[in-house]
Amino acid sequence: MSLLVLVAVINIFYAHVTTKEIEKEDDRTTYVCFQGNCVAKITLDGLNKSTNSTTFQSMENCRLLCGKYGNLWPLPTLAGELGSELVPVSPKKMYLTKECCGGEVETFMNEVFEIFRDNLVTECGGDPIAPSSVAVNVRYKVSEENLVLNMTTNEEYKLRVSHVPGNNIDVEIVAKTVFGARHALETLSQLTGRRRSPKSICSVYMMTSALIRDKPVFGHRGVLIDTSRHYIPMADLERTIRGMAANKLNVLHWHATDTHSFPLALSKVPALAELGAYSPKEVYTEKDIKYLVDYAKFRGVRILMEIDSPAHAGNGWQFGEQEGLGKLVLCRNSPPWQASCVQPPCGQMNPANDNLYKVLGGVYKNLQDLIPSEDIFHMGGDEVHLGCWNSSDEIINYMRLRKYPRTTEGFMQLWTEFHKKALQTWDAAIGHSNTKVVLWTSDLTRPETITNSLDKDRYIIEAWTSQFDSIPRELIALGYGLIYASTDVWYLDHGFWGNTLYHNWKKVYDYKIPEFPKVLGGEVSLWSEYADSNNMDTRIWPRASALAERLWSSPTTDSSVATYRLLEMRERMIRRGIAVDQIIPQWCYLNEGLC
Repeated sequence: MSLLVLVAVINIFYAHVTTKEIEKEDDRTTYVCFQGNCVAKITLDGLNKSTNSTTFQSMENCRLLCGKYGNLWPLPTLAGELGSELVPVSPKKMYLTKECCGGEVETFMNEVFEIFRDNLVTECGGDPIAPSSVAVNVRYKVSEENLVLNMTTNEEYKLRVSHVPGNNIDVEIVAKTVFGARHALETLSQLTGRRRSPKSICSVYMMTSALIRDKPVFGHRGVLIDTSRHYIPMADLERTIRGMAANKLNVLHWHATDTHSFPLALSKVPALAELGAYSPKEVYTEKDIKYLVDYAKFRGVRILMEIDSPAHAGNGWQFGEQEGLGKLVLCRNSPPWQASCVQPPCGQMNPANDNLYKVLGGVYKNLQDLIPSEDIFHMGGDEVHLGCWNSSDEIINYMRLRKYPRTTEGFMQLWTEFHKKALQTWDAAIGHSNTKVVLWTSDLTRPETITNSLDKDRYIIEAWTSQFDSIPRELIALGYGLIYASTDVWYLDHGFWGNTLYHNWKKVYDYKIPEFPKVLGGEVSLWSEYADSNNMDTRIWPRASALAERLWSSPTTDSSVATYRLLEMRERMIRRGIAVDQIIPQWCYLNEGLC
């Protein structure tokens, strides 16, 4: 449901808090809800504006009750009614009970509830938390026992907060799945605010009443991280997942391998990492991968692994000749690189070598054991350089045997054959043919020829075209599922190399994709040629937050009405340890509506 419909069918009512803050601080840290905006009292006094409105000792609490949509990010899509009062609470007096289910569901919910409470503690920054006599009792009801997060998982939830006799808060969560219930807890955390006393005591407040019904418009809401151009340590991946969870993003697209390096230490094909990782320390072990899958799952995020092919495969694959398997890749690190690839170092798989598919089978089986996924897997598929294949006698002889002409059309036949065999290899390795395979747009996915090469019932296309390109809609019309990764708005590396242009969070937010059944959603992409641990947070955030609301709520309004909610989301993420780039001068943050 679009935000226009949301605004038309529901109202979120806010009234001024009925009691003033007890503890008086100076006007530099006191804020006033003035004409629907939060303004520093010292500024209001300087403008000779007087008001009888409630004053607040934190901007967070002011915006929680003053702004039209509070501090919610992303906006709810079905219904929302927020109350007008806050009461002090303590994470130590928050309790979880169930109205259903046991076993794995109960274990899952207990874990995500601990994450919820830990986030509230973390947001106090290590300061002592003021005690409270108010108990927060959270009850949940989940109707499905299935703990699988996939493309069709129901993420809808209902959250009701009410003040009950005895000065306690009752929270009711109803959801189809544990992932919807997890989102409800994330929303509940956004109904809290903080205030610090002069003695650095952190007081946590919670809204006393709320009713929110919510579900995402798009099922695929992703962030791509490239760990081949630069190795990204596990701690950085975990932190990114925590940021995704806070924004209700649900897919970490892990572009794990490329020509530059192969950092996955897989037991079935150990030579790939032994020869392809930058160093023995810059690898992801099977234990690491399993851990990250579970870490992400408890935060409502699935990991979509990508093993790029047949291009973007080089270092790590050279073991074939040493082990009597022949050349698994061609043109590896070959100069001049312009003759064989679009970016150094070069490397492209050798579809003329049947042993290639045996090795791929081991990789696929290994990954399926680590990241169980029956519905989707990413095989890359872009930027095949015909010059590489055309320079190989082995390929030329193979094409002659297959009666493929040594023309662009013939090489397209070879490329199509590779994907056909790779798909058969995947199906054989995991024992079924239910998986949808994602491929990037390429010369092979041109609308005028794609139906001759790729079955729309098996392939999903990820479009890295411009926002003005007609190809995505043409592919949708042909019946292909589509994921948007539009380069000129959602590529996070643009503006840092070549002639590319930087696009800020407003560009990300204001780009709307069609709400068609075949449109699965979209992703922002952090390619890592110029990104690593030192700058990745500010490259991703807050632009991925903008994507999160765009894909969750599909608002019809533009970024101009989202700025101050995003500012509070930024502050929330910073309190949780994520380095979010700045988007507005501090004075403007403290004086809404005056910039």
